[in-house]
Order: sequence, then C-alpha cells, then structure tokens
Amino acid sequence: MKIYKVEKPGTKEEIANIAGLMMEQMEQLSNVPTPEKLEETIALALQEECASEFFVAERNNEVIGCAFLNKGVALDKGGYYIWLNDLYVKKAERKQGIAKKLLLHVLQWAENEGLKGIELETGMNNEATKRLYNALGFYDIISKRYGRTL
Repeated sequence: MKIYKVEKPGTKEEIANIAGLMMEQMEQLSNVPTPEKLEETIALALQEECASEFFVAERNNEVIGCAFLNKGVALDKGGYYIWLNDLYVKKAERKQGIAKKLLLHVLQWAENEGLKGIELETGMNNEATKRLYNALGFYDIISKRYGRTL
C-alpha cells in the first residue's frame, strides 16, 4: 500500500478515482451529488490557490482510502491548522489499519508544514472512529456544529 498527497492540480484519473471512492461514503447522505458534480468539486479543491489537500491510500493502483482537509487560521492555536473534512476507507478494506496510516501520514505532513493543530468531527455513535482518534492523541471538544447551505 502506498499513501501520498495528491499534487495539485491533480490528474483527471486521480480526480475520478477519488470521486469513485467518495461516492461510496456519500451514499449515506440525504443530498448526494452526482458523480460529475463530485469530480468538479474535487478538481476545485485541487486548484493551486485552494487551501485544500487530498491524501490517498492506494493498493494495486486502486484508491482504497482518502483524507480530505482544509487549512485555516485559528486564533486560539496561533496560526494555521487543519480541518479534516473527510477520512474514508473503502468498506471492503476496513479493519486493516488504513485509516490510522492515512491519518498518521496527514499528521506528519502537518508537523513538517509547521501547522499548529488539527480538528475534525465524527458521529456521536461512531465508536471505532472515536477509539482511533483518541489513540492518536485527539480529545473531545464539546460543541455543536451548525451549517447552512447558501
């Protein structure tokens, strides 16, 4: 297995492979984008001027895991930090430590970049994911996230 950061602007093949994996994750959402719209959004995130990054895990030239993040500035952290939007591993590839390896790769990259922290959210009942995050030094931040589509 190989884990790497997708170099911007990404190739059409990389974008299509990431979209294929992320469509599996999005099947559980109420507002699922079309594959074309998802590819368009991934291409947007991979534009040079965008503060987003993708990391992928590949095995035999197949994308089996992905981390998608955005860099922002946090006043409380005193600099740049990461918001981890998505960490997803293909259902058939789970329970092999792929998510952990992906997240460790992201953390190493963030430290090398001089970033000050990382934040994310997970479902309240997602015990396996919470165990992973806690094992890697993440801690609970008590809050309620709100959103609005524009």
